[in-house]
Amino acid sequence: MALMEPITKQRFGGHGCFGNFCRSHFCHGRFIQKHHDCYIQYVVLKALKMNEGAKKWYVVRAAGGKEKKAKEYIENEIKRLKLEEYVSQVLIPTEKIYQVKNGKKISKERIFYPGYILIEVALTAEIQHLIRNITHVSGFLGETKGGQPVPLRQSEVNRILGKVDELVDQDEENITPFLISEAVKVVDGPFNGFNGTVEEISEDKKKIKVMVKIFGRKTLLELSFVQVEKE
Repeated sequence: MALMEPITKQRFGGHGCFGNFCRSHFCHGRFIQKHHDCYIQYVVLKALKMNEGAKKWYVVRAAGGKEKKAKEYIENEIKRLKLEEYVSQVLIPTEKIYQVKNGKKISKERIFYPGYILIEVALTAEIQHLIRNITHVSGFLGETKGGQPVPLRQSEVNRILGKVDELVDQDEENITPFLISEAVKVVDGPFNGFNGTVEEISEDKKKIKVMVKIFGRKTLLELSFVQVEKE
């Protein structure tokens, strides 16, 4: 990626605007957002050249329920500043779950690690600052006392990405399994809305037996996997 040559005071008529630079700064009445963006590109390139710019995986903390929006904002900023060369992937691991609504089997995505976004990046101080200031982002997971993000170990990366591949490849028959004694809610059939606990699991038949209370009496129901969901 071709970036601008170093921005110096001479290029701005000797005003030295970058001494205390911010996005809302005006130089003699002229808004210089474009120059700010080019400066970010320049300092990122310089930092990468000095430190080889090895890409590593980091975990970004995001507001619950806003993970997809935060991911979108991060990708938009990276694209706007033309930093795609230094950010390989921004990832939200999801899994597909199935249930029955109104007699129809439907699927929906559920975030596998709520509140977190994975990013593979050559993390300079400038890119770190950029990500921290994205809407719905609250920082990095595993930060040291000095505020320096700690990258994931390769074993952790392999485990997470392996799980992602597994979730992507799964078909409709690989419905999210349940556990004995797990709390569930019936979402289809005559007992729709009842809460109970899993007593037995039949993997081959894709059915479970759930203990619920009906009129104060414990009753064991046999239901298919898609008729219940985890609480």
